Amino acid sequence: MVMIEPVSPDAPAASTIVRAYMLDVASRWFNRPATAREVDQALLDEPCDDLDGDAGVLFLATEDDQPIGCVGVQFTAGVAELTKVFTLPAHRGRGVGSRLLRAAEEACRERGISTVRLDTRAELGEACALYERLGFESVDAFNDEPYSDRWYSKGSRPWGTSVDDRAARGRLRP
Repeated sequence: MVMIEPVSPDAPAASTIVRAYMLDVASRWFNRPATAREVDQALLDEPCDDLDGDAGVLFLATEDDQPIGCVGVQFTAGVAELTKVFTLPAHRGRGVGSRLLRAAEEACRERGISTVRLDTRAELGEACALYERLGFESVDAFNDEPYSDRWYSKGSRPWGTSVDDRAARGRLRP
């Protein structure tokens, strides 16, 4: 059974899955397996220690006590930014990513945040499809991240109104 829970960014399981995320993303960027040194540098460039307390939250998906996915949420000035959205390749297509994003949205809702945004790359096609299915809309660039070429935002309609959300609640047949 897959469990989704908030965790401290310095928890061993969090470190394991964030490192797997960085390895996956860096390998796609370089179009070859990333080296340990490249992954270490990526972890230094994009730490996750701010995903705790009032600044953010890190959600971990586990199965049989093993980390299989994650999503981070950074809270700033009434806007939430998603980061490190990831599911291990062997667990993709099982709804883990959708469940992680719903947990992130719930955390935003609990804090009164109505706008959630993220940046990504077109080559992460499965992620882009997930965001669009969950009601995220393509928007103009809101940052100058060098590795991003797509930006998404959600918040122009009430939470839980995407086709996928309604289907999951039995209100709409997919």
